[in-house]
Formats: sequence, C-alpha cells, structure tokens
Amino acid sequence: MLGGAGLSTDSGIPDYRGPVAEGLPPRPTPMTYGDFVSGEAARQRYWARSHLGWARMRHAEPNAGHHALARLDPELLVTQNVDGLHEAAGTRRVVALHGRIADVVCLDCRRTSTRVALQQRMAAANPGWTERHADVEVRPDGDVALEETRDFVVPPCEACGGVLKPDVVFFGENVPAARVERCFAALDALDPADGALLAVGTSLTVMSGFRFVRRAAKAGLPVVVVNRGATRGDELATYAVEAGCTPFLVDLVQP
Repeated sequence: MLGGAGLSTDSGIPDYRGPVAEGLPPRPTPMTYGDFVSGEAARQRYWARSHLGWARMRHAEPNAGHHALARLDPELLVTQNVDGLHEAAGTRRVVALHGRIADVVCLDCRRTSTRVALQQRMAAANPGWTERHADVEVRPDGDVALEETRDFVVPPCEACGGVLKPDVVFFGENVPAARVERCFAALDALDPADGALLAVGTSLTVMSGFRFVRRAAKAGLPVVVVNRGATRGDELATYAVEAGCTPFLVDLVQP
C-alpha cells in the first residue's frame, strides 16, 4: 500500500495539495533542500517556523483511518508522511519513504538525534518565542505562517557544531536508494492474481510515490487509487475512487 498526506488531514495536519477553501490564499511551496543549505537566514526561517509548528504537530493523534489501516495490516505500507502516525496506530510493516520529522541529522558529521532534544534546546535559546507567536496558522509538515524570523537562534550540532536538519527528504533531495529498493522488492513480490497496490490520500504528483504506481501497472498488478480530486496515477489505475481516506478505509475493514 502507498499512503499520502490525505491520511493525516483528519488528525489536524494539513496537506499541500488538497482542496483549498474559497477565499483562502493558496498553500505555500515547501522549503527545498537547496533553500535550506543556501545560508543561515534560510535555516533560521525554517527552524523558527518549525519550532512553533512541531510543538503542535507532535500532539496529533492517529485518526480512524490510521487505525483501520492498522487492522487491514498490509504486507507493506509505504508512507510519504513524516508524522509517525501510522506507527503510533500500530501498523506493523511501514517504510517512511521521506523519513520522520521526529528525527534530526547533522549535515556535517551525520550524527542523528531526537527532535524532542532539539526542541528543548531551541526553547532554551529563544525564551518566550512560542508564547509571542501562539496564534500563527499551522501549515503542512510542522510549518507555520510566520515571516519575521531573523532573531531566532538555531542551535548547532552538539557533537561537531555543524548544521542540523530534520531527517526527512526535502524537495530537491533523493529518497535513500535502500529505502526505495525495499519498496520495489515488496511490490515485485505481489502476484497479480491475488495482490494489488492501494494508493490512498496522495495526488501522486511527486515521482517518489508515483513510481510505485507506474511499476505496479507495468507488472500487471491491479492499482486502486483513492483520493479527493484527480491524481497523476488515475490513467494507470484499475479503479480510481474519489473519496475521503478515513471513510473509505473504515468501510473497507467493516465485517
């Protein structure tokens, strides 16, 4: 199975490509890897916003769709989400294709650490920051609508003083090859006679997810795409279902 951001919207985590209510501004383009490494100002902007957003995002709970999917118990769930909610719901076999926002990596020494620890360090280095910006709008992936970030202090890596980055795949980065190969292997092991690829809550706009639909279709596997709105994979799908993720999955596991 392949899952996307639509699976987490009912947990209060917005997506980048779902429908936008009339009269609201379009969603922003997420920060790219090139932006992040371009200089200190870009990293200040990212971490200042993320510090506020993640403080809320970390309290998100799995919704009924996550729990239904855990009951469905797919051979492998390939999630494009970074929120860890599938694991929290009890899904046993998960590949977090784009990593997890709860982990942090140093771009210099490659040491990994927890986001909880970094959050505490950022709070200590920026007293009162959260309280001063308590009313900002939350955006996808733990981002918020905040423009003035020049005063935010970004702590360096404790081991080497290097640049810290969330251990997730930004736009402009490649998914680690071993992760992709594990997903391909699981897909290739399916028999078209009794296996299928179910893609739920993803527009399949990004190649990192779309490639699995393309591979399944080429192998003759049935492909079922469930999403609100059209997707890039609709023409390859055996069935394209326009529906919300949570009601679809809940109905799917009903006895």
